[in-house]
This record gives sequence, C-alpha cells and structure tokens, in this order.
Amino acid sequence: MTYKNVVKGRFLSRPNRFIAYAEIDGREEKCHVKNTGRCKELLTFGAEIYLEKAPEGGTRKTGYDVIAVKKGEMLVNIDSNAPNAAAFEYLRTLYGKDALIRPETTFGSSRFDFYVEKGEERRFIEVKGVTLEEGGIVRFPDAPTLRGAKHLRELTLAIREGYSASVLFIIQMAGMKGFLPNDQTDPDFGRELRAARAAGVEICALECAVTPEEMTITKPIPLLF
Repeated sequence: MTYKNVVKGRFLSRPNRFIAYAEIDGREEKCHVKNTGRCKELLTFGAEIYLEKAPEGGTRKTGYDVIAVKKGEMLVNIDSNAPNAAAFEYLRTLYGKDALIRPETTFGSSRFDFYVEKGEERRFIEVKGVTLEEGGIVRFPDAPTLRGAKHLRELTLAIREGYSASVLFIIQMAGMKGFLPNDQTDPDFGRELRAARAAGVEICALECAVTPEEMTITKPIPLLF
C-alpha cells in the first residue's frame, strides 16, 4: 500500500489520542494521529516522523496525517489503516484473482476484517497491526483490548462451525526476530490467543518492508509462544 504527498517532520507533542503537533519546514502544524494506541516508545519529543498531506478542501481541521516514525535506524509505520490495506494486497496475491475476498464480514457478534472463499475453503480473517518492539521482539497488544479477546473467541466458534479462521499480525516494521502476545499488558488476550491456536485458528505474524511512501508484507516471522 502506498501514500501520496509525504513530508518529513519532527514530533513535538500528542495532547490526546487523535492529535499531535509536529514541526514541518520550521513551522508547527496540528496533525491527525491515525492510531489510537499508546505508541509512547515511538512518539517521543524530537523524533523524526513522516506525514501524508491531506487533500485540499473538505472540512477536516488538520492538514496532515502522521503515518510513520523513526525509531533509531528503523522506520515504523503507525497508521492503523495500513495493516488492512497491506493484508488485502497480500491475500489477493495468496488466493488469486478468482477468490472472493470480502472486507468487514459479520460472524456471530463480531465483524471480522476479511472473509475469503476459494474452492471449498471458507475463512474468516482478523488483522492486527503491531508497532510495539523491544530488542527485535514484537508484541501485541500495546494496551488492554477486550475487543481483541472477543474476536479470538468468535474465531474459535467459527472453527467449530466448519469454517477456517486466521489472525494476521501485521508487523509494521522490518528486521524482527519473532512475535509474542503481550502477556504483561493483557494476560487475557494472551490466554485467548493460545486457546484459539490450540482450537485450530491459524496465527501468522507477517513482517513488512516500510518506507515513508509504502508498506508491503514481505515474509512471516517466528511465533515465540
């Protein structure tokens, strides 16, 4: 997936989940943060960030969207819309042009990111973007998520009713050693993820190549649980 009109800036502050202030070309700009996660280890004062300029016109109150941040020598995409866009491209390549790949499909009391049909296969897929990294190990979630645990239970129910089911953890950076559930932050999610895996839900952690203008899934990384 690609961006247009990307500019470099410097992170200044984040007064709430949705708003950040950045320095762009020597001026302070109010920007939209396309990620409601904490990202505290990424959005630090003075960090190099990349922003997509919003189209002219319209009613929005911010002129830029924050899409990526430099962490040391590594670029991390923090756009919460990017994992689904990259996953759709990946699934289309994986399943081919003749497969049905339908976004936002309801099963039980959950709406999953994708539903795929090809031949005899019927699969529900949930996508989770991952931006939390330490020492080359990535973890999810970065904050407790009741909704995430609920999705895992519903995917397990789908398995029992004859569907296939997957969780795709889209790693929004490159060069990682492996993936773990963040048991310290959300032990319930970790328990549900292990239970879902034992029930037959396919768990995949997929690393991405990230540039200021693009994010593309490249390869799976090891699951360390």
